[in-house]
Parts: sequence; C-alpha cells; structure tokens
Amino acid sequence: MFLGVVAAVFLASQLPALTRGFVYSTGMPAVLVAGAVIMGIGLIDDRWGLDALTKFAGQITAASVLVTMGVAWSVLYIPVGGVGTIVLDQASSILLTLALTVSIVNAMNFVDGLDGLAAGLGLITALAICMFSVGLLRDHGGDVLFYPPAVISVVLAGACLGFLPHNFHRARIFMGDSGSMLIGLMLAAASTTAAGPISQNAYGARDVFALLSPFLLVVAVMFVPMLDLLLAIVRRTRAGRSAFSPDKMHLHHRLLQIGHSHRRVVLLIYLWVGIVAFGAASTIFFDPRHTAAVMLGAIVIAGIATAIPLLRRRDYYDDE
Repeated sequence: MFLGVVAAVFLASQLPALTRGFVYSTGMPAVLVAGAVIMGIGLIDDRWGLDALTKFAGQITAASVLVTMGVAWSVLYIPVGGVGTIVLDQASSILLTLALTVSIVNAMNFVDGLDGLAAGLGLITALAICMFSVGLLRDHGGDVLFYPPAVISVVLAGACLGFLPHNFHRARIFMGDSGSMLIGLMLAAASTTAAGPISQNAYGARDVFALLSPFLLVVAVMFVPMLDLLLAIVRRTRAGRSAFSPDKMHLHHRLLQIGHSHRRVVLLIYLWVGIVAFGAASTIFFDPRHTAAVMLGAIVIAGIATAIPLLRRRDYYDDE
C-alpha cells in the first residue's frame, strides 16, 4: 500500500496542473517521510511484535515528522464567548497536532478487526476529505495551499480502493498494523493541511460551519473509530488491563454478536461513517439545515438496518 502511495504522489508531482502544489507546500513530502516511519513501526510490530509503549513512541515520532516538516494545526475557530479565531502558539500547535494525529492513527488501528473494514473506512473518509478540499479550492480561488489535502486524500482513496477488493471478506491479503496506521496518518495529515490556510474573509465571521469545518471534519470522519477507541480504553482500564491489549468487544464484534453477518457488519459501519463524514463535508456546499435534515433521515434508515436482528428476535419471541 505504501509503495502505491509513493508512486501516486510522484505521478501527481509530474502533472502540470498539480506541480505548484508541491512547490509551495511541504505537505506531500511530509506524508511520505512520516508514512515511511509509521510503516516501519507497523512492519516491526507485525513481524516481531512491539510492546504498547514502544509502539506509541513510534507513532509520536511519525507525528513529530509531520510537525517538523510544517504539517501542523495553526488556527482554531471558537464560536462561543466571542472568542472567534485563535492563532495557536508553537507549543499549542505541536501538542494539538500530535494529539489528533496519534488519536486518529490508533483509532484506525483499533477498528482493523474485520476483513475490509479499515480499507473501506479509509476510502470513505478520504473521499469525504477530498470533497471538502474541493470546496475549499473553489471558495479560495484555486489557492495552491489547498492542493495538499486534495492530493493526499485522493492518493489515499486510490490506495484503499485498490487494496479493498483483495481484503474484503474473505480476505486474500491483510494490511496489518502497518497499513491501518498508514491510513490513520494520511487522514490526519489531509485534515491538518486543510485547516491551516482557511481564510475568514472567504466565508465571513458568521459562517460558523465553514470556519469550524476542518475540526468538525476530523471528528466526523473518525466518529465510529474514535468512539470504539474510547470505549475500548475505558473497558480495558476498568478491567485492570493495558488500554492497547486486544479483546473481542469492539463495536464490530458486538454487531456480530447480535446476529449480523461479517459482510453486513462491515457494510453497516461503512454506512454510519459515510453518513457522518459526507454530512460534515457537504456543509461547505449546501445549507447546513438541509444537510442536517438529510442526515437525520439517513440516520433513521441506518438505525433500522442496524436493529434488524433484534427486531426479528423480538418478533420470534412474540410468536412463541
């Protein structure tokens, strides 16, 4: 997968329409260097196994490479209390970028428990970020500073799309920790590079959704993996175990337990992530009120689809 990413980035750098994005930004080179680090850590872990602390240190190192090469959160928009746009100092920028990057990397690593799940989530979330990036390019007059998130997300989507047919149930090849952590790193880098150059002048101070959208997109596209991660940490620490120790209580395991098939569980998680991710990304194109209405309808449909085994079970006992 990483070799495919390298080849795609090199090809993009040779295209006349995209060349300027490489000249004025270090986003793509940063992803390649940090990706090589995270791949190395993942390969070692897949082959020989690493303890949780060493693995975490490797993730911090990869995230630090992004920061060192200029991929970092620089501004945040706070819509309450009249705070408005906050320009982060160096320490805050580094801490926020490291925290978000490592969280997303671990979230993707945690959900890689079913055939096709991590690759599919990577594809969906990358396409959502790409959609958002295209909106930014439109609203900022094609500013080259917004090329990196678009290119990074398209490259990741292509890598996941090429890998998914071979990884879907029943899988013929597996990505391991190296692949899932690479997906998380690239999603974090794409979101981060989209956040920095956004101009308040392009939207106006009252357009809260546009100004909040980079941070909301990070939360939205990783909603299910992050929820799974947080529940796993709480569950394992309460049991007196390491937060990184594996178990069979992830969200996808619970869906299997209530009666869904392997394929259906994966497709359901795709559906939930797609609703949240594309709902957040679409606010840059459409009225947020219309987006919210469509999302509400989609959530109802997804909820019914998720509950079908429970509804069938209840009908069975009612007939008895």
